[in-house]
Amino acid sequence: MARFPVHTLESAPEASKPVLREVEARFGMIPNLAAAMATSPVLIQSFIGIFDKVHGGSFTEQQIQTVLLTDAVTNGCAWAVALHSALGLQAGLDPADVDAMRAGRSPTDKTLGALSTLARSLIEKRGRLDDEEIERFLAAGFYKDLVLEVITIVAASTITNYTGSVTNPPLEAALQECAWKG
Repeated sequence: MARFPVHTLESAPEASKPVLREVEARFGMIPNLAAAMATSPVLIQSFIGIFDKVHGGSFTEQQIQTVLLTDAVTNGCAWAVALHSALGLQAGLDPADVDAMRAGRSPTDKTLGALSTLARSLIEKRGRLDDEEIERFLAAGFYKDLVLEVITIVAASTITNYTGSVTNPPLEAALQECAWKG
C-alpha cells in the first residue's frame, strides 16, 4: 500500500497549517493520523469542526470514547482502536469494558452497552435501525435527540477510521501498549 505523508507543520499544505497548529495546541503534539489528514485541507478542516461538535455535545467523555472505540473496531481501523483504547482508559472506562469493545462486544455497563450497541448497529446496518434497536437505546435512559447525536459521533469516527485505513499512519510509541490487530 502506498503510504501517505505524515506531515509536519513545515511540510503540510498551507491551508492545513492553521488546523495542525490548533491540534498541536490542544494535544501538545500532532497525532500521526491528523498529520496524514493534513494532506487534504478539506478533510482536516472538516474533521476539526465535527470533532468540536462531538466533544461539545451532550455525552460525557466516557460515553464518547465508548462510541469512538466501538466504531474503530467495527470499521477495523487499528490506529483508531489503539487511540480510543488509551483515551477510554484515560477517561475512566473499566478496562474489562475496553477489552470487550476491542473484541467486538458491548460493555457490561447498561448505559455504555446501549451506546456501543447502537453505534455498532448504525455502522453495520448503514443507519437502517429498526424500532426495537431505538427502543432499547431509549430504555437505557437516553432520549431521541441523543440517537441523532450518536450519528454525529459515528460520522466523526468514520472520517478518522477511513482516513486511518487509507493512509495507514504509523502508530505513535505512546500508543503501542494499546496496539490492535483486529
